[in-house]
Amino acid sequence: MLSAILRGKSAAVRLTVKGTVAVLLIVMAAALPQIAHMPGGSAAGAVWLPMYAPALLAGCLLGWQWGLGVGMLSPVASFAFTSLFLGSAMPAAARLPYMIVELGVFGLISGLFAKRIERNALWAFPAVICAQISGRFIYFVAAVIFGQGANEVWSAIYSGLAGLYVQAAIVPIIVLLLSMAIKHDRD
Repeated sequence: MLSAILRGKSAAVRLTVKGTVAVLLIVMAAALPQIAHMPGGSAAGAVWLPMYAPALLAGCLLGWQWGLGVGMLSPVASFAFTSLFLGSAMPAAARLPYMIVELGVFGLISGLFAKRIERNALWAFPAVICAQISGRFIYFVAAVIFGQGANEVWSAIYSGLAGLYVQAAIVPIIVLLLSMAIKHDRD
């Protein structure tokens, strides 16, 4: 979606703007879990999946390459920040590889819809839902292949359904509002 705004700009400007937005989304992905854990404790992350929304936004706004990058770097940045400055790594080291792959898929799949979203922001709704289904499926497969029990993985997926439902509504609405603001600004 940002590509439409950046048409006609130099490659350096496009890279700078998209890079800045990507960094802000990675920072958001590291900060949101901290905010969610304040009132909800450590279980809030598994229920609300606060790190997932920035990966979905990255795909919808920046395209699949940037979405993939933001999705994969977000858990790494959060892990590094919380390990170094808070003394308690989030996500946990054992969960980190799964989240890197899962959030990468979230950003990748939502980003595959970016050109359609650029033309009609309502495409953000199927983009987010397809990304969520694909990402959770990849998480399930990877976790089972690497030794977690299917029931344990399914329980983790089930506990995060509330967060997925909320994000399936909120992320597309954010994209719609940004699209309307961009169109209004052009007129």
